[in-house]
Order: sequence, then C-alpha cells, then structure tokens
Amino acid sequence: MLSENLVKEIHHHIEKYPHRESALMPALKAAQRENGNYLSKDIIREVAELIGVTYSKAYGVATYYTMYNTRKVGKYHLCVDTNIPGFLTGAVEILDHLCRTLDVRVGETTRDGVFTVSEVEDLGSCGTCPVIQVNDVYFENMTIAKTDALIASLRKGIMPVPKDESHFDTVCSILLKNRGRKDAHKLAVYKQQGGYQALARALTQDPAALLNEIKHATVRGRGGAGFPAGMKWGFLPKNDSRPVYLVCNADEGEPGTFKDRQIMQYDPHLLIEGIAITAHIIQSKHAFIYIRGEFEWIARILETAIEEAKTDGLLGQLDIVVHEGQGSYECGEETALIESLEGKRGCPRIKPPFPANVGLYGCPTVVNNVETLALIPFIVENGADAFRAIGVTGNYGPKLFGVSGMVRQPGVYEYPLGTPLKTLLAAAGGVVGNLKAVIIGGLSVPIITAEEADQIILDYDSCMKANTMLGSAGIMVMNDTVSIPHVALRAIRFYAHESCGQCTPCREGSIVVKDLLKKMIDGYGKTEDIDTILSICDTVIGSTLCPTGDAWGMPIRAMVRKFRSEFESLIR
Repeated sequence: MLSENLVKEIHHHIEKYPHRESALMPALKAAQRENGNYLSKDIIREVAELIGVTYSKAYGVATYYTMYNTRKVGKYHLCVDTNIPGFLTGAVEILDHLCRTLDVRVGETTRDGVFTVSEVEDLGSCGTCPVIQVNDVYFENMTIAKTDALIASLRKGIMPVPKDESHFDTVCSILLKNRGRKDAHKLAVYKQQGGYQALARALTQDPAALLNEIKHATVRGRGGAGFPAGMKWGFLPKNDSRPVYLVCNADEGEPGTFKDRQIMQYDPHLLIEGIAITAHIIQSKHAFIYIRGEFEWIARILETAIEEAKTDGLLGQLDIVVHEGQGSYECGEETALIESLEGKRGCPRIKPPFPANVGLYGCPTVVNNVETLALIPFIVENGADAFRAIGVTGNYGPKLFGVSGMVRQPGVYEYPLGTPLKTLLAAAGGVVGNLKAVIIGGLSVPIITAEEADQIILDYDSCMKANTMLGSAGIMVMNDTVSIPHVALRAIRFYAHESCGQCTPCREGSIVVKDLLKKMIDGYGKTEDIDTILSICDTVIGSTLCPTGDAWGMPIRAMVRKFRSEFESLIR
C-alpha cells in the first residue's frame, strides 16, 4: 500500500503537468524508490489508480523503460556501461571482474541480497568510461583497483563520494565559458558573469524581430539533425488559440555523446536563460526539460536553478518542469519523447502531422536540444553576425565535441564548426597507438577510416560530402588493436535492445544481424552471411517510422564495407 507521504508526493507531481497522465512516470519512480527499488504488480496497480490510468497502461510503461525494476534487485544495483566508449576502455573486463568478485552472473543478485550486477547501455559518461552506476550515483574512470575499493566500501554500508574527473577545453568560451568556475551552477555567480542580461534585452523586443535574428544566425540544431532552429520555430501555426509548448531534449542517449551534460551540470542557468528567451520568441508559457533518468543528480541541479530564477522574478509567467525519462534510446526522437512526456511508452508517431502543429497534448510544440537552446543568449546579446563570424559558411557558431575512446585526454571540446578532425584529436592529446577508425557523430553515423579521418572537416555539410554525418558530434576513436567486427556486434546489440518494436524491419532485422555477427565471431559464420547483413541494412534504411532503422543500418553497413576483410577473416 502506498504511504501517505508517497501519495502526497505523487499529487505534487500531478500538479506540475497540464495533463495528469504525464505524472505516471515520476509516480512510478517514486513508488519504486519507496518500495526498495522494486515495482510489484500491486504497486503499479495502486499508482495507476491514483493517476487515473488503466493498470495495463501503467504496466506497459513500467515494462518498457529499463530503469523500472519489475524484478527485485539488491540493496546496491551495480550497472556497468559496456557500450562502445566503455568497450574500448576496459568496461567488459570490469564487468567480468565484478561478477567473479561477487560470484554472480550478469543480471543476478548475490545470495545476501546486497548486490545486483547488470550490464547496461550508454550512460552518457563516454569521456569518463569505464563507469559503474550504483543506484543513482556515478563512479567514473573506473579501474579494477577502484572497483575493489568501491565494493569494499559498499560492503560496510558506505556509499563513497564520487570524484569529478571529467575534462573540458574551450577556444570559443561561449557554451563552456563558466565551466570550471567555482559555484557556476548558482544564480549569483551566473549573474556576476552577465547572466540573464540577454533575457532582459529579449523581453523588450518584438518576438517576430527576434525570430528573424535567430533565422539570420542560422543556428543549426545541435541534437544531430542540423536543421535550422529559427526555421523550425517558424513552422508554428499563426493565430492559433491552443497553448504552445517548448520541450528541451536533454535525453542524451546516443552512444558516444556526453556534451549536454556539461551545460546542465555546470552551467544550468545558461540553458534556463536560453529556454526563457526561446519561450518569449514562440510565445510559450510552458516548457519542459526531458532529461535522461540516469542523470538524477543533474535533474536536481536543474530544479534548484529553476527555483532560483523563479524566485528572482526572472521567469515571469513561464513554467519550466524537469521531466525524467526512465531509460529508452528511442525517446531521443522527438515524437517518441512527446509520447513519453505524456506518460506513455516512448514509441515514435507517424508524421505528418508534425509536432509544430500537433505535438505535446495535441498542441503546437517545439523540441530543441540542450546545446541549441544554450546558444540563444549569445545571439541575443551579441547579434547574429557575431554568431556567424564563428565557424564556416552555412555552419556557424561553436560546437561541443565529445571525444572518447583511444585518445590520451578524452573530454568535451568547444571548437568552431568547420574544425578539422585532426586538430581536435591533437587537442585531445593525440591517439593512443596507431589510428584505425573513427565514428565522428555518435554511434548512428557511418564509420570512417584513418585515411578519411586525416582529411575530414567537422561541420554538417563537409561530413555529408564525406559520406558520414556530424550528428551529435560524439567522436569515438579506435586504434589498430580494435576488432571492427566486435565493435559492430556491440553496436547492433545496443540497437536490438533499444528498438521500440513498432517497425518490423528494425525490430527483426536488428536481431538477425546481431545473431549473424555473433555466429561469425564465434567461428560458425559463412561467407554469404556477410552479404545477408549488407542486404538487411540496405532494406532497413529508409523503411522505418523514425531514424532508428537508419541509425543501425548505416553504421553497420559502413563497418562491413570498409573493413570487409576483417569479417571475411572470421570465416573458417
């Protein structure tokens, strides 16, 4: 039975949303926390009744998102991220060591009920891998020795305080201008550095004029697609009586991507100011920050910053709600994100209609990435021409690049669009060993060879001409010790796990490709399996509701085509 305090907490969540069904996900999370990190069917039923949805809907949500535990777990849930950045830096070895040390297999709980060990997908900690998430706490840059020390501390009932060992560098000082400054997340410090002056200026200007300035700046969306933000805002219907909603996509679930975290964790008011200016331009009174649920501590930082800004009278009538996802890569797609925000399983919608006309709660909606919104204050304060002075033609402004894998100094680097990849790799301390391949835009873009990497320029158009994509600018570096077939298998395991299942080519194709790759690596493959994989990739590309089919079809196809001899060498 739900406690009185929990019922009050759930009612508090309900009050935050225009529609009470949106409170289902935070209500389930709160109930799981109170019930020993476990959601029983009875608990799910009680939450459903309180929210006012059917049990089947609540159960469907609880079993869709990976952060809900519908099976009991231990007091300490140890989650090891083995996606590509972790795979390249020893996460699999740490996972194996954990299992041996605790005498369990992956997914099992120790006999005393203290530890559960899970292998998980991307945790947004790509530059600080290997990472172990213990309940809601991240322990990064882990080694075998650090892992042993962590387990010893937890056995004593002591949760250690994690160290911040992330690296950053900026040559633009726009998005990361306050990074490294003491207490930069606090309002007073942000205002001392000129924070919220752009908002004050924006509120004195006509929204239409500001929209034209954003269009002139040509702010290409930093979430991956590179679509101009001003043009996107211009699609909103005119003279419409429905409320307009602004949604900040802070899900950051693309493997290799860890840039948005830098803004939210260390300079949250920059994002909030960008949201407030954007809301003024599009005439929205309701904004949401949809943040991945694993970033629990960052969600609290954002909520504190929002409350600071509200108390200081900076937000006026604007209401900003932080909504935590609960583990789904698919929710990085804007319509799936909207479905999730409405308290549903995160499955993409058919388009059209597009969110600009029929989005959240059936109303006009704008969805933009964290980095995109964080650029808006600079443009308002300095003008579109100052923004266009950075970067190259058609690709203006600074960009956050997350560099991970086999470099000496993984981290987030703020450089102008149009920077050569080799310049960025040099800034990251250079490659460890001999460069073999690079994935430059997150896991969903085609891999490039060392020869291609030497020539490539990091902007949207140049990457397209090089038959890859800048995407989220999650750069994963591989040296010549890395097996590309093993990278391909780990990549398709991720997509087979994360496919929402709506589209048959994606759902079934990812499983078949995974099985064929595993069979090859295990020594049972056939030559024709390689061509079958390529055929499946060709089939799935362009044939799914959302880009997830393309997101695995294109990179797997590129790995096989460019490194085919490695796949052929597995055939016995």
